[in-house]
Amino acid sequence: MKNKEIRELTPDELRARKRELREQIFHLRLQQAGGQLEKPSELRSLRREVARIETVLTQKNKIAVTAAK
Repeated sequence: MKNKEIRELTPDELRARKRELREQIFHLRLQQAGGQLEKPSELRSLRREVARIETVLTQKNKIAVTAAK
C-alpha cells in the first residue's frame, strides 16, 4: 500500500490492516525458521508497511486529541 492509500483509511481499518500484516509476518517468520522462505525481502517490506500504518495512526490520534480540546 502506498502512503496516500494508507492515509485515506479510517483508524479502525488501519488497525485491522495492521493486525493482518502482523499475522503475515508471523507466518513468514515460521517459514524462515523452517528454511522455507522464498522471498526474505517480503518480511522487510511488511515491517515497513506496519511502521507506516503506526505512524498514520499516531498522527490521526494527535489530530483527534487536538480537535477534542
